[in-house]
Amino acid sequence: MKKLFFTLLIISASLISNAQKYQANWESIDSRPIPEWFTDAKFGIFIHWGVFSVPAWGPTNASVYDKYAEWYWNKLSNTESPVHQNFVEFHNETYGADVNYQDFANEFNCDLFQPADWARIFRESGAKYVVLTSKHHEGFTLWPSKESWNWNAVDIGPHRDLAGDLITAVRSEGLRMGYYYSLYEWYNPTYLSDVNKYVDEHMIPQLKDLVNSYKPDIIWTDGEWDHPSEVWKSTEFLAWLYNDSPVKDDVVVNDRWGAETRSKHGGIYTTEYDLIHEGVMSGTLSHPWEECRGIGGSFGYNRNENLESYSTSEALVHILIDKVSRGGNLLLNVGPTADGRIPVIQQQRLKDIGDWLRVNGEAIYETTLWPKADAASQPNVSYTQKGDDLYVICTKFPGKDFSVKGVNSAKVSMLGFDGKVMSKRGSQGLIITPPSVTPATNPCNYAWVFKLEGVK
Repeated sequence: MKKLFFTLLIISASLISNAQKYQANWESIDSRPIPEWFTDAKFGIFIHWGVFSVPAWGPTNASVYDKYAEWYWNKLSNTESPVHQNFVEFHNETYGADVNYQDFANEFNCDLFQPADWARIFRESGAKYVVLTSKHHEGFTLWPSKESWNWNAVDIGPHRDLAGDLITAVRSEGLRMGYYYSLYEWYNPTYLSDVNKYVDEHMIPQLKDLVNSYKPDIIWTDGEWDHPSEVWKSTEFLAWLYNDSPVKDDVVVNDRWGAETRSKHGGIYTTEYDLIHEGVMSGTLSHPWEECRGIGGSFGYNRNENLESYSTSEALVHILIDKVSRGGNLLLNVGPTADGRIPVIQQQRLKDIGDWLRVNGEAIYETTLWPKADAASQPNVSYTQKGDDLYVICTKFPGKDFSVKGVNSAKVSMLGFDGKVMSKRGSQGLIITPPSVTPATNPCNYAWVFKLEGVK
């Protein structure tokens, strides 16, 4: 009996210790490692979709943040915005001054939404994870949140659990999926009058419902800038997420948990359209990080954009290479239409990225930055590493011999190319002679990868 008692005591103490592994302070929260699945994945799809997808409009000749169509309600109402008048003129001419933003919810019908088709498109793009806006700053949720009664996709609009339907489809394709969640809401009366009540009775219960209901792989917060993390009770939520939630072992979070936290606290560090926040360098960074951006100038679908507003497939592949070679991930956004379609031009860009990754994904997935990359730096060349193998990624096909500084010997090949690649040791490192490539033997477009095996 005594032995059983002590055994139970040890088990109980172990359970208590494990439950309290992470404390509600940043030193403890920041000690949690980033799950390896994320740093291996490299490429994800962001989705901005909501009531803002109905007007789907923003100016294309404004600054980065002022181009965002998902900020329609705010820009329409905020007289201090430099583009306020642009939104007012468009709204009044298109819909009439008597139409309120809330009226758009009835037109957010999503009647062409096919989650299986979306999931297939994402898988074929080569992405390994997906992040959906479960709730943007407008407060409208894409799942049946009781905290957003009659302002969610089940009570109004499509009358459908969009967040639930998509995560089921995405996971059936073998991808990870999580949710973007805005901590604040522009015009929520409780938030505007009593932020503490909002956090306790709206935000925290809503976040926990999202986690418990769908068990997401990622919680990607935003809208944190109005208050420090203490007001948002961020460390308390994260301690629960890491200790007691159903996703405690694998979940990934970002760094947007309070006015003081970007690039300092939380999980992965985040940049946006190459706008570097304090602490995130334009070079390499030892802490896991992720760049998010749209294919066009907006996250939410902007029907005012034209061809010139969209990055080319070549530019997007080069952006992916740049982020990964510097140790980061790329979270590339699509903005679906209000009826649930991914615009064809965005589909085409994703297909082109997927085609390139099918040949060259070995140089992207599960790689790390090469510590000698700065010393070996040269125009149009990036590097990634995996074990003893080095990948030399050329965004312009080399027309003559080139050298890789810091490498004395290696077996050289070009991904997707069946022929032999010649190399020799030189005074500046390994000299590679590019093969003669014809249209029939060219393995891909946009960038070419030389694999150096057994680097010494």
